[in-house]
Amino acid sequence: MDGKMIGPGPYRATKLWNETIRLFRGGMPVRRHWAHFRSYDHSFTGAEAVDFLHELLRQNQNFGPEVTRYQTLQLLRKFLKNHVIEDIKGRFGKEDFEDNGHLYRFPPQSPLKPVPVRPPVRDYSSVPRIPRWDDYEEISVPEKIPVKPLMNSESWNKRHSIAIGEVPECRLVRRRELSPKHVDQIWKSMTLTHLQTVLGLQSLDGVLDAKLMSPKHIVHNVFGVNKQGIVVLKNKTEDLPYWVLSAMKCLANWPNGNDARQPMYPGFERDVFRTVAEHFQRLKEPLLTFHLYEIFVSILGLLQRQSVAVEALQVCCLLLPPANRRKLQLLMRLMAKVCANPSLPPLNDTIGARTLMVQTFSRCILGSADEVDLDELLATKLVTFMIDNHDSVLKVPFNLRKSVEEHLSHLRRAQIKYAGADTDTSMASPPHSFCRQISREEFEQQRVSGSQGAIVELLENIIQDQNMSIKDKKKKLKQFQRSHPDIYRRRFPTAESEAAIFPERPQRLKPQLMFLTLKKPFQPFQRSWSFRA
Repeated sequence: MDGKMIGPGPYRATKLWNETIRLFRGGMPVRRHWAHFRSYDHSFTGAEAVDFLHELLRQNQNFGPEVTRYQTLQLLRKFLKNHVIEDIKGRFGKEDFEDNGHLYRFPPQSPLKPVPVRPPVRDYSSVPRIPRWDDYEEISVPEKIPVKPLMNSESWNKRHSIAIGEVPECRLVRRRELSPKHVDQIWKSMTLTHLQTVLGLQSLDGVLDAKLMSPKHIVHNVFGVNKQGIVVLKNKTEDLPYWVLSAMKCLANWPNGNDARQPMYPGFERDVFRTVAEHFQRLKEPLLTFHLYEIFVSILGLLQRQSVAVEALQVCCLLLPPANRRKLQLLMRLMAKVCANPSLPPLNDTIGARTLMVQTFSRCILGSADEVDLDELLATKLVTFMIDNHDSVLKVPFNLRKSVEEHLSHLRRAQIKYAGADTDTSMASPPHSFCRQISREEFEQQRVSGSQGAIVELLENIIQDQNMSIKDKKKKLKQFQRSHPDIYRRRFPTAESEAAIFPERPQRLKPQLMFLTLKKPFQPFQRSWSFRA
């Protein structure tokens, strides 16, 4: 009875609660028991319930083998408090479940908790819209400058299939410097969108209230850190008390972290640990806050995919107030160092350092407000994963920071805007588009009609261009005729229609000859005189 895997999503804690109860009620062996000279059918002892539920949780993929018998006992006490089970006299609520031979039974009514109905899908997501480049006011817009194309024969040959006309009017658009309020809004919007993508959810409704998330917390958690990545608080009163910080430093760097002014005695390290534990256990709210309980519980379904779970935890921890995030960072580093320090004396005589860290601090890290759900089991699993990956979990996610910085750089960049064109069509386009599959015949028909329309327009532009010389126009028409003979033939079916686009030139008359052409050059007449003797 491994049960089904409860993946990330809204109300995961409630679904786990119902799934555990269903498996427990469906598989717990019941039989006749004798007590006080009476027999009770369909009953079980407290020890039998602990044995069965402990093995059930260890084999369940939602919890794992890390579940202890003590945690199972605590869960059964919650079952008794919430009337999942009752004693043989019908008592519940104020009674305390014991791991012994006391008899219990299942009540006839269903103990399952109703899963809250998700709000109807709205037109706009709960995640604030990411500001676009066009959302900000322009500084100064110069006059439109018309640019005419300088096309020669060589460039026209290369682009003969593109409709050549005048370049559209354009202008250089600049934006004012983004205000801190706009920057904060962008960080919040893109952080929540990134978190929704990592978790694989269609919406954050039911797991996170975006209105309660402060963008200033996100920005401070990203940039207000020291060299070690620990958050630095502006208001020192929100930090841990000095004596708690000193105790944590002493325990984390044992035996080199102890101040020489503090006394050393047998069991000193246990008193230091008890000082730290008592401070964190007295916190009124867990470090991961009540508001983020559902989103952190949703990450439990991703723990098998380590890289995805780490990235999801990175983003979720950015939503914490800076003072809770700093306390969480310091506590996780302390827990990891204590677990990995072989020089530290045992802090407990019965359990190891790792188990002690998880049992001591899991409740103050993750907890629900009503203390009814599977807080302790869920917190144990989450805290164990965070200890193993504490170096990565509390870092700023690189992909998110890069995306936000690129988007901010894009918004600050001047752009060239053409008349009738959108400067930021990539951001204005809807996130999803749908296509209708067409046949090959329809595709060929659309391809021919669409491309031929542009080619016909190209031919008409060449014909109607009054600034082009007749020589260049004839040359381009010849090139067009060689490239698209069918279209050229439809436009000029006869030689007369082709000649009609060129104006007729007046014929030049040759001057008439005034003299006859002589074969021999003209020689003057010479008269010879003869004298006879």
